[in-house]
Amino acid sequence: MKFNLQGTTTIGIVCKDGVVLISDKRASLGNLIAHKVVKKTFEIDKHIGATIAGVVGDAQMLIKYARFEARLYRMRRGEEISTSAIANLLAYILSSYRLYPFIVQLLIAGYDRTGPRLFSLDPLGGIIEDKYVSTGSGSPIAYGILQTYYKEDMSLDETLELGVRAIKASIERDVFTGDGIDIATITKEGFKLFSKEEVENILKRIK
Repeated sequence: MKFNLQGTTTIGIVCKDGVVLISDKRASLGNLIAHKVVKKTFEIDKHIGATIAGVVGDAQMLIKYARFEARLYRMRRGEEISTSAIANLLAYILSSYRLYPFIVQLLIAGYDRTGPRLFSLDPLGGIIEDKYVSTGSGSPIAYGILQTYYKEDMSLDETLELGVRAIKASIERDVFTGDGIDIATITKEGFKLFSKEEVENILKRIK
């Protein structure tokens, strides 16, 4: 029998200064909380990040592949790969495994020559670019917050607070979401994963 650890809620939001990625840390196995410290937010390259929801093993393998391709592109071309190129590459891989699909939802975000970009990928390779996206079991709750308060001209700090409010609502209402959050931003300066202390300071600020 095969057991799959599944992710829960992730959020991506584009603002004028970059992209914010937020995820919870809980992995569930049916109704069981299997792990409480699962990493779901990843750096792919200095200017590209991703979040995962779904089967953790499938998602981690795709992230490793994306990192390899980004580094190979930089070595061969002497420049950074675009966010859309990584997103389309992963979408092609997903669409190639329709008979035995990867059970994942991915958010691919980056800041390149075209500015901040955010793409969502479904298990069969569908790809959509959007300004804000949520995936996983808590996404309907998060969307209620995002759709109500999102504005394209928001600052990075305002976007951070909106994303944290959305994932807090998911944690409070979705039983498969919880056990803390990870936050990352991608700006002109590159990918930044927030420390535990920085996350706690944001949580205190929005209470």
